[in-house]
Amino acid sequence: MDIARWPALAAGGLDEKMGFELTELSAERASGRMPVAGNTQPFGLWHGGASCVLAETLASMAAYEAAGEGGAAFGVDLNATHHAPAREGWVHGQARAIRIGGTLGTWEVLITDDAGQRLCTARVTVALRRAKPRPEPDGAREA
Repeated sequence: MDIARWPALAAGGLDEKMGFELTELSAERASGRMPVAGNTQPFGLWHGGASCVLAETLASMAAYEAAGEGGAAFGVDLNATHHAPAREGWVHGQARAIRIGGTLGTWEVLITDDAGQRLCTARVTVALRRAKPRPEPDGAREA
């Protein structure tokens, strides 16, 4: 998918509401960021659930690329360990493929603040549904 198409696809969804910006996308790697402002818990700190949204969004986008045109991807497992808080600025995420198989893929997501301090480490497993090849019409394979 062309990154420029992402805002139109996300319109009205959770990613748009959280201010998500996609900056890099391939099956092996996806990067993006979210503002801390508007995504905090009652004590003014970056919300751990926001880290989970960022992690699953990045891994799912990479998985969608891995599934290929006409395919689908959906998260089946998310594990997140929160290491440090953020109070301002942006939170950055980078998903890197650990393994992309035929029906499942797993991505590790590193989430940092503007200074590069690790805030969260997540692992996301995504089901991959690849498009089935369409049969050729009769007579399409003439010698």
